[in-house]
Amino acid sequence: MRNDINPTDQTNRATTLPVWSAATMAAPVGSWDTSSAAQPAQQPDPRTAAPAWHGQAPDARLIPATAAPYAAPGWYPPYPAAPSVPPAGVAAVATAPVRPAGRRIGALRRAGIAGLVVVAASAGAVGASAVSPAQSGTGGSTPKAAAAAPAALPVSQTTTGSTSKGGLAAAGDSPVVIAVAAAAGPSVVTIDVTGVANPNSAGGGQQFSGTGSGVIIEPDGLILTNHHVVQNGKNVTVTLTDGRQFPGTVKGIDTYTDLAFVKIDAKDLPALELGNSSALQVGQLAIAIGDPLGQFPGTVTSGIVSGLDRTIDVASETGGTGSTLRHLIQTDASINPGNSGGPLLDGDGKVIGINTAEAGSAQGIGFAIPIDEAKPIIEQVKSGNDIARPWLGIQYQELDAQVAKDQSLSVNAGAWIHKAQGSTAPVVVAGSPAEKAGLKADDIITSLAGQVIDLTHPLDLVLLEHAPGDQVTLTVLRDGKSISVDVTLGTRPASLGQ
Repeated sequence: MRNDINPTDQTNRATTLPVWSAATMAAPVGSWDTSSAAQPAQQPDPRTAAPAWHGQAPDARLIPATAAPYAAPGWYPPYPAAPSVPPAGVAAVATAPVRPAGRRIGALRRAGIAGLVVVAASAGAVGASAVSPAQSGTGGSTPKAAAAAPAALPVSQTTTGSTSKGGLAAAGDSPVVIAVAAAAGPSVVTIDVTGVANPNSAGGGQQFSGTGSGVIIEPDGLILTNHHVVQNGKNVTVTLTDGRQFPGTVKGIDTYTDLAFVKIDAKDLPALELGNSSALQVGQLAIAIGDPLGQFPGTVTSGIVSGLDRTIDVASETGGTGSTLRHLIQTDASINPGNSGGPLLDGDGKVIGINTAEAGSAQGIGFAIPIDEAKPIIEQVKSGNDIARPWLGIQYQELDAQVAKDQSLSVNAGAWIHKAQGSTAPVVVAGSPAEKAGLKADDIITSLAGQVIDLTHPLDLVLLEHAPGDQVTLTVLRDGKSISVDVTLGTRPASLGQ
C-alpha cells in the first residue's frame, strides 16, 4: 500500500530510536507485512546469538556496467587502470535491472546512532546516562581520534596477478575498492549529536548522545546525512578525517525520505560527485564508508547491490507503527550502527545512495536511499530555499495483475485511490490539491503529465519529477471511463514526513 499522505509518518515527531541487544531483534526478514505495524520481536538464545548489529564481512567484487573495454559486455575495469581481459574464472555477464516493486520487509532497525545498537543506522545511546562509546567520559567535548586521510595508492594493473606496483595490491585484492577508499574517504565525516528525545511541554525529556556519518557534497561545507541522525539534536559536531571539528547547523530535512542537511563553516573541502542511482543493476559493486559504532571512522566495507526498489518498515522505540521507507537500494556491504548518513558508492567512487537501515535479524542486508531522490532537494538547499516536495493529498494503492484480479478492477496498472486497511484518515485529504481538482475515492490514476503510472513508474516517483505549484494533467479511470483532470500540485506538509 502506498500512501502519499502517510498518516503514520510524522516528520519532526518527538520519538527516539529503539535500543537493540543480542537478545532482542527485529521481525524476520521475509515477513512481507502489508501493514505498517512493527512486527513481534524474535527472542534468540542469548547464549548463542551474535549481537544484532554484527554485519557481514567485506566482500570486494567487480561491477557489471554498460561501458567497458572488454569484448564480452558487462565488466567494469579496475580503477584507474583497465586489464585487457576479465578476471580468470569469472564469466562476463551483463545483468538487467530487477525492481520487485512493493515488497515490504518487516520492521527493521536503522543503521542508527552509535553506542548502543538501535533500530536505525546511526550509532546512538538514548537515555539520561547512556553515552556512545566514542563520547563516554567526555560528554562529547573531547575530539575523538580521527582516521588519517588515506593517500592515493598504486594498484595492480590486473586483478589476478600476484604482484603489484610497490606490492600494495596482492593477489585477490580489489584495486577498485582500494582506489575508491583512498579517493572518497576524506569526504566522509562523523556527526556527533546531543539533544533531548521525546521532549515534553515542560521542557523535559530523555537526554541522548549519538553518532552517525555524513558525506560532503559541496566544498563550502554542505553535508548530506540522515534525518534520524540529527533528529531532536540541540548540538551537532562534525569531525573531518584530518581531525578538525566544526559546529554544525541543520539546514533542512526532507519530508519524503530520511534525509537531512548539515552545514559547517569551512571551505575547500573534498566533495564527492553524485552518481546515477536510476541506472543501478543488481550485482553491481557497492562500497560503504562510515563510522560504525561511533568508534571506527573511515571504515570501508564492500559488497554488491543485492536488490532495488525495496520497501521497508522501520520500527519505532514505542513499539507502535514506525516509518516506511520506499524505493531503497539493498546491499550486502556491511552497514552497522553509526553508518547512517554515510555514502554508498559505485566503482567510480560516485555516491549512489545514503546508508540508512539494516535488517536486525539477519546479516548482509542493508539499505540505502537512492541518491537520485536527493538531487532535487540538494538543488533547493544549495539555492538557499526551503525543502519542498510536491503533494497531491491522497491515499492510494499501486495496481498489479493480482490486485486487479482480487478487486475486480478493469486495469492492472495505475494508482488506485483507495483507503488502506485499518486507516482512519480520509482517502482524499480535505483542502488538498486532489480534492480541489475533484479526485474521488476509487479513481485510478493511469498517467501523470503524459507518464504512464505502473510498477516501473510509481506515482510517488513520477510526482518527484515536478515541483510544488506545477500544473499537471492526470489521466483518470472513473466508472469505466477515462477522463482528464488538471491538478495544481501543493507542497507536502512537514507533518507527513518519512
